Order: sequence, then C-alpha cells, then structure tokens
Amino acid sequence: MGSGNFTLTGTLVLAVFTAVLGSLQYGYSLGVINAPQKVILGHYARSLGFHNLSTSLPKQPESSSMLTMYWALSVAMFPVGGILSSFLVGFVADFRGRIKGMLVLNILAMVASLLMSLAKMGSPHIMVISGRALMGFYCGLSSGLVPMYIGEIAPVKYRGALGTLHQLAIVTGILISQVLGLDSLLGNDNMWHVLLGLSGVFAVLQSFLLPMCPESPRYLYIKLGKKEEACKSLKRFKGKYDTSRDIAEMQAEKEEAMKEAQVSMWMLVRSQVYRQQLFVALMMHLSQQFSGINAIFYYSTDIFQTAGVAQPVYATIGVGVVNTVFTLVSVVLVDRAGRRTLMLVGLAGMCLCAVGMTVGLVYQNTYSWMNYLSMTAIFLFVCFFEIGPGPIPWFIVAELFSQSPRPAAIALAGCCNWTSNFIIGMFFPYVEVICGTYVFIIFVVLLFGFTLYTCFRVPETKGKTFEEIAMLFQHGRVVVASQHGVEAELEQLQGTTEA
Repeated sequence: MGSGNFTLTGTLVLAVFTAVLGSLQYGYSLGVINAPQKVILGHYARSLGFHNLSTSLPKQPESSSMLTMYWALSVAMFPVGGILSSFLVGFVADFRGRIKGMLVLNILAMVASLLMSLAKMGSPHIMVISGRALMGFYCGLSSGLVPMYIGEIAPVKYRGALGTLHQLAIVTGILISQVLGLDSLLGNDNMWHVLLGLSGVFAVLQSFLLPMCPESPRYLYIKLGKKEEACKSLKRFKGKYDTSRDIAEMQAEKEEAMKEAQVSMWMLVRSQVYRQQLFVALMMHLSQQFSGINAIFYYSTDIFQTAGVAQPVYATIGVGVVNTVFTLVSVVLVDRAGRRTLMLVGLAGMCLCAVGMTVGLVYQNTYSWMNYLSMTAIFLFVCFFEIGPGPIPWFIVAELFSQSPRPAAIALAGCCNWTSNFIIGMFFPYVEVICGTYVFIIFVVLLFGFTLYTCFRVPETKGKTFEEIAMLFQHGRVVVASQHGVEAELEQLQGTTEA
C-alpha cells in the first residue's frame, strides 16, 4: 500500500499481530522439543518395553539404536512436514485467500497439539512423531502465508519493519519454549506433554481474531477483481487517510497481472523472465540457513559447558534473549538502513564471528581465556544474524515479485528454507565429528560467498513500490527480457504446461 502521511491504524496493528501468532507458534514448535529430550526418551523406553531403563539412553545396542531412531524421527518429521506443505502455499493462498487460508490451517495445528498433549495416554513415540509431522505441515504453510499477507497489507513506509515481525515472533516463540522447557517449569516427567501441546493455544487465539481482520486488498482487487470489497478493506486498514494512491497502484499492478499468465512453480523455475528475482530469493534463504545459525544453537550448550558455565541451559536461554532483542533492533533499522545494507552487515559480521569461534575452539585447551572468546563469538554471531539474515529473507521475496508469480515464488523460497533447515539439522552432527574444532571453517567460506553475492547482485528494495522493484530487474543490470519478451515467454510456458 502507498505511504503518504500514513500512520499505523488499530486495524492494521490487529491484523499484523493476529498473523504473526502463526509465526509465534512456528518458533515455539521449533524450539520446544530440545529441553525435555531425556524425559521424553524415558517415556519412549517404557512404552517400548524397556522397563529397566532410566530416562537416559540405554546401554544395550539394539534398544539404544531404536530409541535414537524414534528420537531422530521426532525431531526430523517437523521440517519434513514443512518441506512437503511449502509447495502448497501458493495454492492455499490463492484458492482460499490469505485470511481463510490461515483460519483453516489452524485446524491442523490444534489436532497436532492435541496428539502431543495426550501422548502420555497412548504410545508416546507414535503420537509425538505424528503430532510433530502435522505441526510441521502447518508451519510450512504458515511460514509462507504470514509474510505474504503482511507484505500485501503493509504500507511502503513500514513494510520492512512489519515484515520483520514474522522473525521476531519466531525467535520469541523459541525463547518461550526454552523458558517453559526448564525442569522446574514444564520440562519434567509430569508436564512434558503439556509443554508440547501448548502450541495449540496460539492457534486457538488466532482463530478468534482472524475473522476481525480484513482480507488483503491486493488479493481482492488483483486476484479476484473485487474492487468494491478491496476498497472497503483498504479503508479499514488506512482509516481516514486517502486511498486513491493505493487504488491507482493496485490498478496498475492488476493491468500488468492481466497481461501475464498465471505463473505456477514449474513455470517460474523454467522462466528466464523471473530467473534473476528467483535466484536472489533462493540465495537469501540459503544464506539464512547455511549461515550456521542452527549449528550454533546446536553447539552452544557444549561450548558453554566447556567454558565452565555451571548451568549451560541458562546461557543458552541467554542466547535466546539476545536473539529476540536484536530482532527488535532490526525492526527499527530495516526501513532506515535498508534491506541490502543490513544483510551485508549481518553476513560479514557472522563471517568474522565464525572465524572467532574456530580460533576459540582450536585453542581452548591451550589458553583458558579462549573459551570466553568462543562464548563472545556465539552471542555476537546471533546479534549479526538477527540484524539482517534472520528476518529479511522472509519478507523480501514478497517484495521482489508481482502479484502473479508471488505465491509460487514464496512457495519455492519456503521449500528451499525448510530443506536447508533439514539438511543442517540432520548432517551437522556428523560433519562436526569429521571436522572437529575446524567445523565452522565451512560456514566462514559460505558466509564470505553469501556476502559477495549480496554485495553485487541483491538490489535495495527499501521505500519502493512493488512496481518500482520489478523495474529494477527489467531496466537495471539484471534485465533479462523486454515486456514483449515477458508476455511471449509466459504464453509459451503456459502452452507447454497445458500440453
């Protein structure tokens, strides 16, 4: 939406808050499984007939491998569900609309939460794995729909800050799960199932609030052609402020969309017209996941323990607090400094911190103060991540594409993100065993490459309308085709698809 002298209205605040409840649930589900691991394994063992086992892993090779397999499935089925459902983001967004799509998805989240909360009453390994898979399926769709909806309803002036709230809600959800997962709260033998099932609370709250939120005016006008309903929705978002500029902008985008065929994911992948935008979008998501942030969270407790921290779990929670605080910093800076600038600062800073991590790990047994270098590097690594690479990839995809290819682009970017997340979570422990203390050299190289790519290939989208951003790719150095070429190629791709 256009900016002008626009200020945030109550309806816009309500809509954004309601939408990011889905992101909060995503973050909670992402972090909740870690703290009660030993407790849950104990219940798995008793359910499988290993009655003589404590809450730790058994010593018998066969039973140990079986429990390890079930635990790996409990963790891995979440991103697997996300990978599968990310392909459906465009379909759900266009078929049901943004609001109705999120509302229907909450049924999945509530069923998943119910399965996990009742896990003690049945076979816990089956119910937890099923619940995690279903919750991952929900989160894969939600992580696409939420940034799409916010990106379409946010005024240009605040689009970056409001888009960053998706990541802020994710890290807040992770922090909440870390705190509630403490043994003194819910991460114990009696309450672990409640801890897992609590994510359904966010779905219930969102279900009550979504009917009060207007549908995206861009979806109503450009996709459905309902100009009158779009105008009503726009007035609810903008209040007394003039909407003529927004209507004119949507009209121009609708005219462009009418010239374009509906772009599917397969067409988007094959198209030369959108290749530059798509490559930028995918690289942004790859830089987020292959930056090593999940590996840092995986490794942080061990590093804090090596450094002599008496309660490393509290140090890990401290990392979560820093994570949340610096996402707030990004909310303030993103519409002032710009997306490209914050990505460059974040990636370059993380690269230097990964060097510090490596030095600290290599010499930690030689110099005792090197442990504190590793600890400092962890905290700074997280700070730099949340300044740019954490929040920006989620919403910049919606900025890079016009209405027609936007759902397909967000679906592909989401699939890339979830797949990368799964690869890091699955294989980092094995890579760490092979590389030892030099494991973060891999991320130093990757981060250096991502920094160079961002410097030379990623445009600045701050303060630009969707049409102006599209022009960057049509008339800048990344131009690949004329408008006539765009229409001709899309018609050809459409014909090939139908055939």
